[in-house]
Amino acid sequence: MQPYEMSLASAAEEIRHGRLSPVELVDSVLERLAQVEPGLGAYVTVTADRARQAARKAERVVAEGRPHGPLHGIPMGLKDLIDVAGVATTASSRVRGGHRAQCDSTVAARLLEAGAILIGKTHTHEFAYGLTTPQTRNAWDPKRVAGGSSGGSAVAVAAGTATFALGTDTGGSIRVPAALNGVVGLKPTFGLVPRHGVTSLAWSLDHVGPITRTVEDAGLVLAALAGHDPRDPASLAGAASPDYRPRDATDLTGVRVGVPANYYFEHVDPEVETAVRQAIGQLEELGARSVGVEIPMTRYVQATQWGLMVPEATAYHERTLRTVPDLYQADVRILLEAGELMSAGDYLRAQRSRTLMRRRWARVLADVDVIAAPTVPLPAAPSGQETVTWPDGTVESVSDAYVRLSAPANITGVPSLSVPVGRSRAGLPIGMQLLGRPLSEALLLKVGHAYEAARPAREPARAA
Repeated sequence: MQPYEMSLASAAEEIRHGRLSPVELVDSVLERLAQVEPGLGAYVTVTADRARQAARKAERVVAEGRPHGPLHGIPMGLKDLIDVAGVATTASSRVRGGHRAQCDSTVAARLLEAGAILIGKTHTHEFAYGLTTPQTRNAWDPKRVAGGSSGGSAVAVAAGTATFALGTDTGGSIRVPAALNGVVGLKPTFGLVPRHGVTSLAWSLDHVGPITRTVEDAGLVLAALAGHDPRDPASLAGAASPDYRPRDATDLTGVRVGVPANYYFEHVDPEVETAVRQAIGQLEELGARSVGVEIPMTRYVQATQWGLMVPEATAYHERTLRTVPDLYQADVRILLEAGELMSAGDYLRAQRSRTLMRRRWARVLADVDVIAAPTVPLPAAPSGQETVTWPDGTVESVSDAYVRLSAPANITGVPSLSVPVGRSRAGLPIGMQLLGRPLSEALLLKVGHAYEAARPAREPARAA
């Protein structure tokens, strides 16, 4: 195994025992990046010189016997909505041409303090307003979409050009590309990870979280990210756990897994349904007990998601939409202009719907520990495909299909973890999401890790 292929936890262990240096790891990742990045387009900016300098410093610190922790010397990619002082934050948009961040975002500062090394800034669907990230190609099949909006981050992790990465998630933008590229994606509880210094799409739905190769890795990154920051008005005080790293035990005895009787398995590709139900069966073999659950208020999910996101996004872009509208890509500009047509009443009704939905979801989650469901209803679609037609004749846009199963966790703010659970006959990754009560990240990671430990070893993406 080459260093670029290692999980974060494995690389950290090798560094701690002196069997791998941060310089060797960073060099391996940068060599891998030079090999595959031209065909993938995961990065907006590569900070190779900065990364090598940081690796040499980390190597000296480790040699002196004072490593900072498990992230020390580990290469990372940051979605290009996340400010790093002195580095451009373009949001993959011409609107941000020439922009350079003046200071670190909270999450970047925490990761850099923990010793992580920035490899570069990863592509997003422009301003995170989309589900495909068209600049980036899928790590398993370059003719298919990467997923979005954190497509660059997911592809970088899957292809070995970052050991871990951060994404943002407003309607599924961490979990969707994670599922489509066969990696792990965690959308934490709303407010657990601060968003200061992160470009917003819709403030009441935005989350920041890790994309990693393993569930254990996600726990290690979350431990560095979580914690109150008063500069984010939504940041939760005193909510972070000191340790999110799941233990090795695979015994899930007593864990109640909610299996949706509606919504999550409707209009879903048969291969996706089969893989997810088999994964639920694996959880049962580990001791978990399946409980049928009814997902509430499903007919309002799409209207509530769009009713919140569209006007909030338009409000954020109000000035530039009026002064430089031609700098936006057409798909994003149309959505922003549509937001100007929505009334205050529409927005207030969406807020009321969210309040009711949160209450109803809380009742469901009082009776189970986690809910297991598909992350997305179909594997990665061919680039350029605009719609999917289901067997009953229903036609759905690809973007609506990808957001449909992930949006409820954004509306309600509950945590959601996507884990790979197999591949389609075409060899494309399939993901299962685990949803839990607010601040139940440790339990989600425990269940995801138990499943991961019981299944065959992860295969590298075809980019390898």
